[in-house]
Amino acid sequence: MKFTTLITLCILLHFSKHTLSTITTTTLEQNFKEAPKFYNSPTCTTITNHTCSIEAVHVAMTLDVSYIRGSMAAILSILQHSSCPENIIFHFITSSSKPSTVLNRIITNSFPYLKYQIYPFNDAPVAGLISTSIRSALDCPLNYVRTYLADILPVCISKVVYLDSDLIVVDDIAKLAATPLRSNTVLAAPEYCNANFSIYFTPSFWSNPSLSLTFANREACYFNTGVMVIDLQRWRSGEYTTMIREWMELQKRMRIYELGSLPPFLLVFAGRITPVDHRWNQHGLGGDNFRGLCRDLHPGPVSLLHWSGKGKPWARLDGNRACPLDALWAPYDLLKTHFAIEV
Repeated sequence: MKFTTLITLCILLHFSKHTLSTITTTTLEQNFKEAPKFYNSPTCTTITNHTCSIEAVHVAMTLDVSYIRGSMAAILSILQHSSCPENIIFHFITSSSKPSTVLNRIITNSFPYLKYQIYPFNDAPVAGLISTSIRSALDCPLNYVRTYLADILPVCISKVVYLDSDLIVVDDIAKLAATPLRSNTVLAAPEYCNANFSIYFTPSFWSNPSLSLTFANREACYFNTGVMVIDLQRWRSGEYTTMIREWMELQKRMRIYELGSLPPFLLVFAGRITPVDHRWNQHGLGGDNFRGLCRDLHPGPVSLLHWSGKGKPWARLDGNRACPLDALWAPYDLLKTHFAIEV
């Protein structure tokens, strides 16, 4: 009897492992639900020439296997809260070293009506410029896509909203896209001047006068690069990609910062951006970069919730260790669980 039970358990274990393996390899292709279609309100402009339309809201995001679940939730949240969802054009950037066929199929199956383009990003040259940071996830070349948007996207696109994949939008994104940039600025983002700006750079940086003087006569404040409105024409004319790359090259020779793709942006733009209301980036909900502890919202209204930091809501929900605010992300999760009952 004991022997029979043991054999039965072994068989069940074998098939459970096989099933788990099958689920793992096919999740990206099969396990996302189709989202509902959202329609423009009667007051919306009908756009033509989608890719280059100046009336459209252009949104740029990266697509990656590791974060596709977050990307799907972000897309759904943007469409659901838009008054003119049919006027949103998505520009997805993927790694050229990894086939985008599966990612393309996921988007098409879940959002068959979506207006979007997928662009391959040559991440090999970027990988050679990346210095290790405090969290390995920050060292992915796709994290540096925001530096190259002006080169990747068609030149006919003059303005884009860049968004990370670990967020949801609970307001009309057209409001954010309509942010008027000051004449002497290239991008707009929420600033946080109460943050300790010095921690983003090493003692070697601050002790070197030729480096620390970079921020002289600048009211430099921290801003999170996961939510930005970027004037691509000004970026191109100012050659800001080259400026950021030069700081990354210096970082390879002497360590002047610790936190991935953010510090080069601060070096070039801190104190030189158009500030946006904090409601558009309630960031840090993923906790710190080491433990990912639960955090509360900042005081004030909310238009965008951003799980920047180590903890991601889908991982915490799956692990039965969700933070209270993860419940706000869950309704936008399009993952089709295997135990769900279809009706």
